[in-house]
Amino acid sequence: EHERKVAIFDLLEANHFAPVGGFEGPYSIYLSIEENRLVFDIRNAKEKTLTRVPLPLSPFRSVIKDYFTVCGSYFESIKKGSRDQIEALEMGRRSLHDEGSQLLMERLKEKIEIDLDTARRIFTLICVLHIRS
Repeated sequence: EHERKVAIFDLLEANHFAPVGGFEGPYSIYLSIEENRLVFDIRNAKEKTLTRVPLPLSPFRSVIKDYFTVCGSYFESIKKGSRDQIEALEMGRRSLHDEGSQLLMERLKEKIEIDLDTARRIFTLICVLHIRS
């Protein structure tokens, strides 16, 4: 829940998000999982849907699974691990987070233009959605 709040706060503070189609911002974006797809429901300031962008989740499954595994090990190592172990797991966690973010940018390439920081924050939200579903 904390990670979700931080990701949303950071997205509101700074982001680069431009859906293909020449839509005027600002946007409200609703993320959901429907029929094994991540759906970006992009709305205008009046909450009218401008476009919906579905994205298959299957390409993300292994990265998300590995990310959760490393996060679990990282939190366990904080309790009783060595400093070197904690740092190694943190590097692995960041690497997987970057991999998921790059994959998101690649999969959205011709649908929504985003930068790496925005992709990182959205990848965090995708992981939160997986926990909830």
